[in-house]
Order: sequence, then C-alpha cells, then structure tokens
Amino acid sequence: MTDSTYRTVLVPIASDEDAAVTGDAVSSRFDEATIIAVYVVEKAGGAPDTAGVEQREEFARGLFETFERHFRDGNATIRNRIAYGTNVAKTLLEVAADEDAEAIVFVPRGESRWRQLLTGDVARKLLNQTDRPVLILPRETDE
Repeated sequence: MTDSTYRTVLVPIASDEDAAVTGDAVSSRFDEATIIAVYVVEKAGGAPDTAGVEQREEFARGLFETFERHFRDGNATIRNRIAYGTNVAKTLLEVAADEDAEAIVFVPRGESRWRQLLTGDVARKLLNQTDRPVLILPRETDE
C-alpha cells in the first residue's frame, strides 16, 4: 500500500534500530514521495554537551545510511537533514515548516511509559503542537 496523499513528508530518526524500523515502514507506504529524514542533535541549553558536534553528525550520517537502505527499489527522493535544538519536538516542527512538509511520519519507539515521562514524550508533543498531519505507522512484521 502506498500513500500518494502526501508528496513531502518529514521523518524523524533517533537511533539505528529506529532508522531500520522506520525505513521499512515508510518505504512501503511512500515510495514516490520526497522523504526528509531528520536527526535532531539535542543541545544541552547552556550545560556542556556530552558528545561533540562532529561525533553526533557522524552518528546521524550512519542513521541516514541505515534508513536509506530500505528505499533502494522505490522512486522516493530522500533528503537528509541534521537539526539542532534544545527541544526535539519544537525543532522537528520548525524543520517541518521550513521544509514545507505536508506531514510528519514516524513509527513509535518501544519506550516504557516511565521513559516517556522523563524525556517529555516527543511524540505526544508533536501530536499536541503541530499544524500539519502526524502519521503514526505500525511496525512492519514478518507475519
């Protein structure tokens, strides 16, 4: 099933597993769209960052490679973007506006409710603060 409703979608990526799972789910649904894969480098807001910018950018490039492997056979156009901000959800919304994305698309991460409470639950903030559709895709299964 492909979704031709959206021509440009923003896809946040946070980890290697997330890049693989999300790449799998998005590639089967948006094979003719422009996909903007985004990794947000969360800045510490005045406190020293735990990793250097170069290290985080290298990490992001690896995530983009993992994500892109799932689009080898489709007609999607993939663009990668590294964004910087102290609030991940706000930064994603700013990038979506800047890129004129018609929707934000992601696969939920398997985080516990405790972790979501501690990290501010980026998904919930995206849903509550967005001005465009947010599509939450199920994980692809082998069944």
